[in-house]
Amino acid sequence: MEKGLISVDRWAEGSQAYFLTHLHSDHTHGLTSGWSHAPLFCSPLTAKLLPFKFPSFDLSLLRILHPGASHTLTLPSTVLHVTAIDACHCSGSIMLLFRGDFGCVLYTGDFRWEATCERAANARHVLRHALQNVPVVDVVYLDNTYSNPIYDFPPRHVAAQKVMDIISSHPDHDVIIGINTLGKEDLLIEISRALQIKIWVWPERLRTMHLLGYHDIFTTNTSLTRVRAVPQYSFSIETLEALNAMRPTIGIMPSGLPWIKKSLQKNEFLSGSFLTSRYKRGKWSANSEAQTDEQIGNIGSPEKIHEYMYTVPYSDHSNYEEIEEFIKLVQPIRLKGIVASSSCYIEPMYYFGRLCRVDQQTQLLREGHKRKENCKREREGSVRSKTSLGDVNVETGRDRGKALKGRFSGVRLSRFSILRRTHRGAKIHEYNSSDQE
Repeated sequence: MEKGLISVDRWAEGSQAYFLTHLHSDHTHGLTSGWSHAPLFCSPLTAKLLPFKFPSFDLSLLRILHPGASHTLTLPSTVLHVTAIDACHCSGSIMLLFRGDFGCVLYTGDFRWEATCERAANARHVLRHALQNVPVVDVVYLDNTYSNPIYDFPPRHVAAQKVMDIISSHPDHDVIIGINTLGKEDLLIEISRALQIKIWVWPERLRTMHLLGYHDIFTTNTSLTRVRAVPQYSFSIETLEALNAMRPTIGIMPSGLPWIKKSLQKNEFLSGSFLTSRYKRGKWSANSEAQTDEQIGNIGSPEKIHEYMYTVPYSDHSNYEEIEEFIKLVQPIRLKGIVASSSCYIEPMYYFGRLCRVDQQTQLLREGHKRKENCKREREGSVRSKTSLGDVNVETGRDRGKALKGRFSGVRLSRFSILRRTHRGAKIHEYNSSDQE
């Protein structure tokens, strides 16, 4: 996609249209109340929440993309077809399928498509339908937060039940749950309905909940409930220790970050989050009940990493296996990760390139060229210049060079022609975003 056509989750001047996948801060860096470069396209819920985050924003710039629907946009230089698809990440989050003269590009934003999630099943149906008349998806810009096979965690409804089990097993404790300014709404609602209690949230979060239509579940009155959802930045062991000096309190951190599929080898260190890193470095107090390294691998169970703190593998990002199934569905030519600052970052093509069409085509080209080379060797075997060393026949350097040149030039040319077709305008602005749960 040619430079200057559109930008997704990037806000520098110079594009004809801008698209916002959701309102987490790592996707709005550079967007301000005074921003006015061009029309901004987003979902209805994001449009509803955006003035709260950016109070003086010019609302005349907003354009609504309804999830599940395709939209035709006439830009100054081209006509663009866009399908918005529910990303199931947080309230208002969408992924975007772009089609035009440049080809086809899918930008996932952050997403979580569990196999057991009805919303995700509906989103998959929308994507399949949108791809019916698309010959190939040139590039997928992928939420690669957990595109590393060490990360594995259960569906959110399973993790939510584990949170409720922890709360129920501590009937005489206050409970604080670390969340962000947007997201985890479904978790809090499940807790409230299952345990028949209100959830305390801070005033700004209460306003967000009201904008989302939740008026009876949340409160800012601490006397009405023992369960409080607090900003993640204020959630710490030090805070819990201070609270326990006044009243028994436990903390629960719902996140995919501390959960790895297998224990690391001795002396191997993975910095996944402040929880994991502090735990692995052994900086707990002498009275803490942190578990051993071997217990990290117990996937799907709450982890008591301090006498007052639990982590539960509740993640709003797809795990490795879910990403793999997503790529099998789309079968793009190329993958490009949108997260470059993750501590577990791995280029998505490293693990998933085998599922991409470019990998399949290149493999066929290599096999075809290898067959041609073998036939050529058989025909020219009698005239090839060889040097005999005992019982071993060795090709001369000149002949080997010719063979290598012939063997790889075909792959290079074919690859180049494929990539040239891919690059005819299917380049979208890249964004290095931080992890957001």
